[in-house]
Amino acid sequence: MLATTPVHGLRYVVPTRSLLHRFRCCSSSSSLAPLSPSEFSGNSNNRKLNEENTNGSSEKTAPYYPKRGQTVELVCESLGFKGKGICKVDGTGFVVMCDRALPGERFLGRVTRRKGSYAEVTKIKTISPHKDLVEAPCEYASYCGGCKTQNLSYEAQLRAKEEQVHELITHVGKFSDKTDLKPIVACDIQFHYRNKMEFSFGPQRWLPIEMLNERQDGPKNFALGLHAPGFFDKVLNVDKCLLQSEPGNMVLAAVQDCWRDPQLSLSPYDCRSHLGFLKHLMLRTGRNVESGSQELMVNFVTSSYKPELLKPLVDRIQSIPQVVSIMNNVNSSVGNTSVGEQEYTLYGKDTIREVLRGLTFHISANSFFQTNTHQAEVLYKLIEESAGLKGDGSEVVLDLFCGTGTIGLTLARRAKHVYGYEVVPQAITDAHKNAKINGIENATFIQGDLNKIGEDFGSNFPRPDIVISDPNRPGMHMKLIKFLLKLKSPRIIYVSCNPATCARDLDYLCHGVEEKNIKGCYKLMSVQPVDMFPHTPHIECVCLLELS
Repeated sequence: MLATTPVHGLRYVVPTRSLLHRFRCCSSSSSLAPLSPSEFSGNSNNRKLNEENTNGSSEKTAPYYPKRGQTVELVCESLGFKGKGICKVDGTGFVVMCDRALPGERFLGRVTRRKGSYAEVTKIKTISPHKDLVEAPCEYASYCGGCKTQNLSYEAQLRAKEEQVHELITHVGKFSDKTDLKPIVACDIQFHYRNKMEFSFGPQRWLPIEMLNERQDGPKNFALGLHAPGFFDKVLNVDKCLLQSEPGNMVLAAVQDCWRDPQLSLSPYDCRSHLGFLKHLMLRTGRNVESGSQELMVNFVTSSYKPELLKPLVDRIQSIPQVVSIMNNVNSSVGNTSVGEQEYTLYGKDTIREVLRGLTFHISANSFFQTNTHQAEVLYKLIEESAGLKGDGSEVVLDLFCGTGTIGLTLARRAKHVYGYEVVPQAITDAHKNAKINGIENATFIQGDLNKIGEDFGSNFPRPDIVISDPNRPGMHMKLIKFLLKLKSPRIIYVSCNPATCARDLDYLCHGVEEKNIKGCYKLMSVQPVDMFPHTPHIECVCLLELS
């Protein structure tokens, strides 16, 4: 979902059933209550578990706490937040998190830091690999932060994601095993599925320790690629990405082939010194509606407007048949975002098109669109089925966090009217354009921050029969949850990209918040996980709630 102003942060792990006691959560200032640390991370609970796991009984002994720098033998039990392995120190119950550890793997790890009741480690050596080990087809898989689970079979990835959703819904959401938790929907296409990729320019290539002897000086050491995991200022040079389209890789290869030429006087932006010209290369893939062939938008994000510097690159890549648009977003601020204050068309048109659920959408350089078009068809069909519209044009739909209106517009054909709300002004502009392009007149889109709604919210639309809520990762603000509980729409479809905050919000809507004297009034009918992004830890869920 298109990013809005975050109201709180979450830091958590997603353990197996036996490890839920280590669930960690913290929150910045917000009226939205965080997941309860006392329930999931109390030191007394961890100490008790450590004692029981060490002795095989409840006899009290000194709890086990590894020291920083200590090497420990670990067994990975499941995958958690951001794809990190949830592991136990062999012979104890102490929980550690390790990047790139996979379920069933036994390995040696060095403790890098302790965080109260759990620790983080760096993997040193694998003792015995996980049973679902496969060879990662991407040469960058061991270093890139994008595809952390490429060396885990796809079937095992699906099992891990499904388990993660089920554990969170059961334990964080407090729902019983009788809840209809459906099997995860797999993605038929596991590579070349992304229609948008953002590559960053950097003054120095990031190299893993074993490749440091390959470092070069001058322009040859400039980087164009993806950020190294955990670093905003380090870029792993990438010549090809297996997640994006083949035309996208053709453009990336063409730019990589010439941009370092000293005669072109192109300098990569340094996010520390704030000097340099090239910031990002963004590639978006759409579809020619008439022919069905792919079409590509190339967007150079630069620190200033100097089209003469970009001309050699533009001349080079416009010869690629699929390239129909070359844009230049100018971001002169010290921030390194890809959205510019000004936008210029350097070649072709300023939008590309895509078809979703029979509708045509125009996509600009910065507009939101589902990143996996193929799986979005599956996701939107599930949303449409969950909505259960009668189709007689009698029902009103409220589309919260509507982005460019894609979900609401696909439902408008069977509804009386759709009302969409979104915080980003450009997204609302695009939603109006998309409605006009498709001849849809029963949709109204309104710009507004759903994290800051007032008492008068809801006065400019009738009581909806169906609410669609598709928040970004932090989930819904308590103000919005209170509004929905007061509104009492017969049906809510909660579409989530973060199963942890999803489980929390479902708990509030169904069970209420006792300490705030808020009563829930919904029943959770079903939860449908969807794998939108194979080889990554990200999970989408479609949840159906009905008024109880």
